Amino acid sequence: MTQATIATASGETTTQQLGRTLMHEHLVIGYPGWQSHTKIKTPTLADEIAICVDKIGQLQDLGYASMLDPCPSDLGRDVELAAKVAQQTGFQIILATGLYKQEEGGVPYWHFRSNFGDVTEVMAEQFVHELTEGIGDTGIKAGIIKVASGPGKITDYEKQVLVAAAKASVATGAPVNTHTDQGTVGDEQQRILTENGVPANRIIIGHSCGTDDHDYHMGIARGGSYLGFDRFGLDIVFPDEKRAASLAAMIRAGAGDRCVVSHDSVWCWKGQPFPPGMLESVPEAFDPTHFDRKIVPMLKERGVTDAELERLVVENPRRFFEGGALEALS
Repeated sequence: MTQATIATASGETTTQQLGRTLMHEHLVIGYPGWQSHTKIKTPTLADEIAICVDKIGQLQDLGYASMLDPCPSDLGRDVELAAKVAQQTGFQIILATGLYKQEEGGVPYWHFRSNFGDVTEVMAEQFVHELTEGIGDTGIKAGIIKVASGPGKITDYEKQVLVAAAKASVATGAPVNTHTDQGTVGDEQQRILTENGVPANRIIIGHSCGTDDHDYHMGIARGGSYLGFDRFGLDIVFPDEKRAASLAAMIRAGAGDRCVVSHDSVWCWKGQPFPPGMLESVPEAFDPTHFDRKIVPMLKERGVTDAELERLVVENPRRFFEGGALEALS
C-alpha cells in the first residue's frame, strides 16, 4: 500500500517517516477529579516539558522517531504540552480523540448529558471534529480514536463510546486503539467495532498482554486486528516474563505481523494518584526504554530474531496506520 498521512502534535507526517515507533506511551495523565486534591502542587507546564523532553531524548538515543500517546480527552490529555515537546525535540507524537472507561473516565458529564437524549451521536460528532478540524481551538488534529473498557465486562456506557468511535472511524477512516483490563473483553471490543463497520485491521486491542492466554490472543489475531503488547515494565500488574513469553508465542504462531509494543508509561501526573514514594520503589515501571533494555534480551532468549524485533517497532506500526491488509491466519 502507498504511504498514508498521519496527524501529529506538530503537523502531518507520513507513514514512511514514522521510523521506529512505540505505540502506547503517555506524556501526562490526570484522572478526573485530580483538581480536588488541592493540597498537592502539580508540576508547571515548564516542569512537564522538561520531563518529557528528557524521556524523548532517551528514546531518540535508541533510534525512535515517533510515539502514539492514546490519552483520551477525559484523562488529562494536554495538547499544548504535546505540541511544545514535539517542537523542541522533533519527535513525532500522535494524539487521540475518544473517551476512557466508565470507572475512571469522564462519565458524570456524559451521564448528565444523556438525560436529554442518546449521546452516542454527540460523542461521534466530537470525535470526528477532533480528527478533521482539530482539538479545541488549537488546530492540532487527533490521529486515532481511543476507547476503553474495564475488566471482564463492557458496560452500557462503554458500549456507547465504542459505537460512537465506530461511527467516527467509518466517517473519517481513522483507526481505533483500545484499553482493556486484565486481558479481558478485547474480543468483544473487536466484535462491536467490526459489527459497526470498522475494518478489523484498523483496530489495536490494547493491553492484550494483561493475560498469557494464547487462545485469547490468537482469536483476536485471527479476527484480523492488531494486539498491543504494550505494558512492559508494569510487573506490578502482570509479570514481564509472561508478557515476553506470550509475545514470543505469537511470533512463533505466525502472528508477529499484528503485534505492536510499548510500555503504557506515564511521564507526568496531575495531582498525586499514587502514595508518596511508591513509584520510586518500582523503577522499571513507566520507563519507555525498558523494552529495548530488558525485554529484547528476553525475546532473543526465546528465539525471536532481530528482523522480527524490528518488525514490531517499524513495519507493524507503519502498516497499521496505512491500513495495509493482514494475511489470514490458520
